Amino acid sequence: MGKRYLVKHWCNADFVMEKIVDESEIDTKTNDLKKHSHPNANWSMIMVKDSEKIKRTSYEEYDERLNDSSKERTSDK
Repeated sequence: MGKRYLVKHWCNADFVMEKIVDESEIDTKTNDLKKHSHPNANWSMIMVKDSEKIKRTSYEEYDERLNDSSKERTSDK
């Protein structure tokens, strides 16, 4: 088997994040979402189709060993 490479893309994308909450958890009269004002890992995430924008790409030789600082890396920063 030939060499294997780990390819990484750093990108930005648009997501819709949603969560169903009980009426008692928000104040609909004042539009106060209380603890639901900012999403966290418990929210459902859906990426908007074709919204991804690649900012940087790199690749490095891949092996089963943990981080090996002697490996040569290539990046298009």
